[in-house]
Amino acid sequence: MYTKHFGFKMLPFENVPDPVFFFDEGDHARIRNHIAESLKAGRGLTVVTGPMGSGKTTLSRMIVADFSHEAAKGIKLIWMAEPPGNSTGLFLFIAQELGLKPSSSERVFVIRDIQDALLTMNARGMKCLMIIDESHLMTDEVLNGIRLLNNLEAGASKLIQILLLGQMEIMETINKPEMESCKQRIATLEMMGEMKGDRIRQYISHRIQVAGGRPSLFSDTGWEALVLAFGSGSTPRIINSLCDQSLSVAFERGKTIADVADVFDAANGMGLGKEVFHYQKTLRQMEKEKHIPPVRENESIKEPEKPDQGSSRAKGPDGPDMEHEDKESEAPSSAQERSEAVSGLSGKEQKGLKIPVLLLLLSIAALLSSIFFYCRMSGSSDPITCLHEFIRF
Repeated sequence: MYTKHFGFKMLPFENVPDPVFFFDEGDHARIRNHIAESLKAGRGLTVVTGPMGSGKTTLSRMIVADFSHEAAKGIKLIWMAEPPGNSTGLFLFIAQELGLKPSSSERVFVIRDIQDALLTMNARGMKCLMIIDESHLMTDEVLNGIRLLNNLEAGASKLIQILLLGQMEIMETINKPEMESCKQRIATLEMMGEMKGDRIRQYISHRIQVAGGRPSLFSDTGWEALVLAFGSGSTPRIINSLCDQSLSVAFERGKTIADVADVFDAANGMGLGKEVFHYQKTLRQMEKEKHIPPVRENESIKEPEKPDQGSSRAKGPDGPDMEHEDKESEAPSSAQERSEAVSGLSGKEQKGLKIPVLLLLLSIAALLSSIFFYCRMSGSSDPITCLHEFIRF
């Protein structure tokens, strides 16, 4: 891989939920802070949604890391990679995480044992946080089980804090009429959006820095191409993939800096190359124009002067006369050459000559029509007499 080539300590754009690379800015930082506040306040149920690859799992792993810290010893953390198939499985999983051995698998008895264990923890000043990732896969039955757990209280505080993270499809389940009671119990609803513009650049720079690299690994045109490739916005997963592919292309070409050409080829392979293509095309056009001086309007382009062919000739005593003859030979000496010079006029100049001639012809035609009409109305058969009368008129 390109790790050593670009001076990285680790791969910067791996699509794995690594808390080390957590981007503590924007939606990620805001939601992380809200969850910490909800836990302290004992608010209960929090739901976080967002598109695929928006960093929900990385956020959940970061929260796990936060609450696994030495300062969070008073918190019992239960983490589920995905929801179980039914509510009974949910309750049995929680009971096992709490160190319980329910005497019966009946749901009502398992819930009773869970409540007793949570009350004991609460009396000791401990709190319980349950995180369920991929919650959009949750069935109606499991969501109803979440509602029952959320109802477990000790005074004004919830005995268990619940965090659900999933794609936008989870809202389709929550918004069902039969789920209205569950929807009303959501204390905090957060939506993770796509990154845009400067935030994309900050995110990429952050990951490069964490991996031990430097932002100058992408040229100015490379940075512009990266931002343009995502159009109106994108998710961390797609951003990681494009950056990884761009550096791979640059590495294969033996380059130490990834530029617009590398980003374009990577984006084209991912189906993101449309905007980058237009940017690359514009850059090439600008580079060409840098070598061509602008031509002002009505200013002719001078041809390069021909070398003095007469300098190689031997000059005789009548040198001045020979020079005069050379100058005369340079001027157009025939009607054909003069015709070619006229035919060399630009399209605008030729058009400018045609318009006055056309107007003159139209004026003559109008005059003749007026004379003919006057003669016909006066009844004169002699054209000369009619013309004299028309002029006097």
